Parts: sequence; C-alpha cells; structure tokens
Amino acid sequence: MDELFPFDNRWAGFFAAAKRLRGYDLAVILHGNEPQATPLAYLSGARYIFKLPNDNEWNFLLTNQTPRLGWQEMGHGLDQRLEVVRLAGAPGPFDRRMIVPRHEDGERLVEERLQRLGWQHARLVALQPGASTNSRRWPAGRFVEAAQRLLVANGALKFVITGSPRERELCMRIAEAINASSATKRLLAWVSAGDLPLRALPALLNRAQVLITGDTGPMHLAVAVGTPVVALFAVSNPARSGPAYDLGRHVVIRKWRTCDPCLSKRCPYAEPLCMNNIQVDEVVTATQQVLRQHDSPN
Repeated sequence: MDELFPFDNRWAGFFAAAKRLRGYDLAVILHGNEPQATPLAYLSGARYIFKLPNDNEWNFLLTNQTPRLGWQEMGHGLDQRLEVVRLAGAPGPFDRRMIVPRHEDGERLVEERLQRLGWQHARLVALQPGASTNSRRWPAGRFVEAAQRLLVANGALKFVITGSPRERELCMRIAEAINASSATKRLLAWVSAGDLPLRALPALLNRAQVLITGDTGPMHLAVAVGTPVVALFAVSNPARSGPAYDLGRHVVIRKWRTCDPCLSKRCPYAEPLCMNNIQVDEVVTATQQVLRQHDSPN
C-alpha cells in the first residue's frame, strides 16, 4: 500500500477526493457505501471499476455489470472481497485467513502499559462495547454485569476495555462500574480507548484470552491475531460478517431482529431491543467456556 487518501463519505469533500484520485487505471471497491463509492471511482478516471454487490443504481458505471449479484449471493464478507479481487484479475488461490503484520512500537506500548499496571501476567478479558452503529451495541450495563459475574467465578481476571477515542466516555463508565465491585480497591478494569494508539490494538488483543464484542472491526482483528471471541449479533448476520475461520475457537451468540425492516443506523432505541435479547447468563457461560479451552492442554 503506497498511499492513503482518507475520505469520510460526506458530499462536502466528494469532488476534492475525486480530483485527488485522478490518474489511476483500476479501481477496486472492496467495501464502499453508495451513492459515493462508485461515482468517486468513476470520476477518478479509472478505466476499470470492479465492485460487488453490483445490483444497485450505479451498476452502469462498473466494468462487471453482469451478472447482477446482491448480498444474498455473496456469502461471507471476506469471500465477497476476494471475489472482487478475482474479477480484477488476481489469480489466487485465496485464503480467508487474515494476517496482521507485527508492529514493534505497538507491542512495546502494550508491554509498558501492562507493566505499569502490574498486569504483566494477568488473565485479560477484553471488552469492546462500542460499534459502528448503536444498533450493534450490547448495552453497557450488560457488559458490567457480565464482568462482575466472571469475577465472582474467577477473581484473578482483569478487564481491558477497548474502543476509539470517541468511545472513551462509554468505556470509562463501564470500567468505573467494574472497579467499584472491588472491595479491596484493586484495579480490575482499564480503558485502552483513547489511551493507546490504534497501532497497539493487535498486540493488546493478542494478550487477551478472549474478547467480548458485537459486530466490530476489533472482533475481526482479534480473530486475525488468534484471540478467541464471544461475538454478539442481532442486526447483522454472522454468516456474512462474523468470524470467518478457526470457528471452533469462537462463540457466536445470535438473536432475532425485533424490527422489520431493521432501521440499523437510524435505530431509535438507546438500548436496541434486539441486542437486549442477548442475556448476561449466556455471555458469561460462553466466556467461561472459552477460558476453559484456553486452559486446556489440547
């Protein structure tokens, strides 16, 4: 990857982004929201534009106009992306497995922070309460209750709460509630959101024995670095966006959508009904199952 041109998917910066992208022969849209993604690729002047699914109103701008395929024909998101690459001429063979390059500075930052906390040898459980949309979030109170229940069963556990800098306030509320559970005032939960940079997240997740998360980017990153996940789904379909491999290491808990059609990004509920259907008991049981597998010599 030679260069990155960030674009926030807003019309205000659309034409400036198109101008910056001029001069390319090939545009491969692996994951892009319309109506910006395909027109942006077209205005770049690219001679070839490949995208799947291709069953929307911008199909006429694509090189792969036929056959028209929707998400229902795509399978998992990784397969969809690999198929786009195949259309663009990459011969394969392909593997779903993702590889995260080592980042020595990120690893150093994680080790320094754990040493400062006195957690060098701690059993870490990672919690990812944030998500791209509110509809994909398990309620904060449920994360707190799950952590408290896990501590009753194993008082040696420590919790790291991950997220973006914008999610720090949410993460801090959860950490404070977990820490308030300690009769000895020991630090039980630490918030990495807004504390460690993104480049340190792979190393941090690698140190965790399990990640409890909704449908999020950190979930896929944990899978990529070999950390088991307890993945919580309702709005989205885990067959499309859940763990893609090493399925025996992960637990997916899926509930039904309570709204039809699902409003997704426009979900009006502060605590989405569908995610609220995921009970603390089943998350605790799944997490304990993963922790036992970690302890098993096999």
